Amino acid sequence: MPNLVHISPWAATLGLLRGAGAYLPPKGLLYLYGPYVRESVETAPGNLAFDASLRARDPQWGLRRVEDVMVAAAAEGLRLDRLVEMPANNLSLLFRRRD
Repeated sequence: MPNLVHISPWAATLGLLRGAGAYLPPKGLLYLYGPYVRESVETAPGNLAFDASLRARDPQWGLRRVEDVMVAAAAEGLRLDRLVEMPANNLSLLFRRRD
Protein backbone atom coordinates (compact mmCIF):
# COMPACT_ATOMS: atom_id res chain seq x y z
CA MET A 1 0.00 0.00 0.00
CA PRO A 2 2.11 2.91 -1.22
CA ASN A 3 1.73 6.16 0.68
CA LEU A 4 4.33 7.99 -1.39
CA VAL A 5 2.40 9.88 -4.03
CA HIS A 6 2.49 13.17 -2.13
CA ILE A 7 6.06 12.85 -0.79
CA SER A 8 7.85 12.18 -4.05
CA PRO A 9 8.15 13.77 -7.48
CA TRP A 10 5.31 13.17 -9.92
CA ALA A 11 7.74 11.02 -11.95
CA ALA A 12 7.81 8.51 -9.06
CA THR A 13 4.03 8.17 -9.22
CA LEU A 14 4.22 7.65 -12.96
CA GLY A 15 6.84 4.95 -12.40
CA LEU A 16 4.73 3.24 -9.77
CA LEU A 17 1.73 3.21 -12.10
CA ARG A 18 3.85 1.98 -15.02
CA GLY A 19 5.19 -0.87 -12.89
CA ALA A 20 1.74 -1.78 -11.59
CA GLY A 21 0.36 -1.82 -15.13
CA ALA A 22 3.19 -4.07 -16.28
CA TYR A 23 3.47 -6.49 -13.36
CA LEU A 24 0.07 -6.83 -11.72
CA PRO A 25 -1.89 -9.84 -12.88
CA PRO A 26 -5.16 -9.18 -14.72
CA LYS A 27 -7.62 -7.64 -12.25
CA GLY A 28 -4.71 -7.19 -9.79
CA LEU A 29 -5.07 -4.42 -7.21
CA LEU A 30 -2.98 -1.31 -6.60
CA TYR A 31 -3.95 0.41 -3.36
CA LEU A 32 -2.89 4.05 -2.89
CA TYR A 33 -3.51 5.82 0.41
CA GLY A 34 -2.99 9.39 1.49
CA PRO A 35 -4.16 12.97 1.10
CA TYR A 36 -5.38 14.08 -2.33
CA VAL A 37 -7.14 17.02 -3.94
CA ARG A 38 -10.38 16.36 -5.81
CA GLU A 39 -12.06 18.46 -8.43
CA SER A 40 -15.35 19.93 -7.18
CA VAL A 41 -14.62 18.84 -3.58
CA GLU A 42 -13.38 21.40 -1.09
CA THR A 43 -9.94 20.52 0.26
CA ALA A 44 -9.66 20.54 4.05
CA PRO A 45 -7.64 23.47 5.42
CA GLY A 46 -5.26 21.04 7.13
CA ASN A 47 -4.55 19.32 3.82
CA LEU A 48 -3.90 22.69 2.15
CA ALA A 49 -1.41 23.56 4.91
CA PHE A 50 0.21 20.13 4.58
CA ASP A 51 0.51 20.63 0.82
CA ALA A 52 2.20 24.01 1.35
CA SER A 53 4.65 22.50 3.84
CA LEU A 54 5.51 19.64 1.45
CA ARG A 55 6.11 22.03 -1.44
CA ALA A 56 8.27 24.23 0.81
CA ARG A 57 10.49 21.20 1.50
CA ASP A 58 10.61 20.13 -2.13
CA PRO A 59 8.72 21.85 -4.98
CA GLN A 60 8.24 18.46 -6.68
CA TRP A 61 6.25 17.14 -3.72
CA GLY A 62 2.64 17.91 -2.84
CA LEU A 63 -0.90 16.65 -2.85
CA ARG A 64 -1.96 15.28 -6.23
CA ARG A 65 -5.29 15.63 -7.95
CA VAL A 66 -7.23 12.36 -7.97
CA GLU A 67 -8.22 13.09 -11.54
CA ASP A 68 -4.55 13.39 -12.64
CA VAL A 69 -3.72 10.08 -10.97
CA MET A 70 -6.70 8.46 -12.70
CA VAL A 71 -5.58 9.70 -16.13
CA ALA A 72 -2.01 8.51 -15.55
CA ALA A 73 -3.27 5.15 -14.27
CA ALA A 74 -5.56 4.69 -17.28
CA ALA A 75 -2.57 5.22 -19.59
CA GLU A 76 -0.97 2.18 -17.88
CA GLY A 77 -4.03 -0.07 -18.14
CA LEU A 78 -5.40 0.61 -14.65
CA ARG A 79 -8.89 1.81 -13.78
CA LEU A 80 -10.16 3.32 -10.56
CA ASP A 81 -12.24 0.57 -8.99
CA ARG A 82 -13.09 2.36 -5.76
CA LEU A 83 -12.44 5.59 -3.86
CA VAL A 84 -12.90 5.39 -0.09
CA GLU A 85 -12.86 8.38 2.24
CA MET A 86 -10.67 7.66 5.24
CA PRO A 87 -9.99 9.36 8.59
CA ALA A 88 -7.90 12.54 8.79
CA ASN A 89 -8.93 13.73 5.30
CA ASN A 90 -7.16 10.88 3.53
CA LEU A 91 -8.41 8.74 0.67
CA SER A 92 -7.92 5.15 -0.40
CA LEU A 93 -7.71 4.81 -4.18
CA LEU A 94 -8.09 1.24 -5.39
CA PHE A 95 -7.01 0.66 -8.97
CA ARG A 96 -7.48 -2.59 -10.88
CA ARG A 97 -5.47 -3.74 -13.83
CA ARG A 98 -7.66 -4.27 -16.83
CA ASP A 99 -7.89 -7.73 -18.37
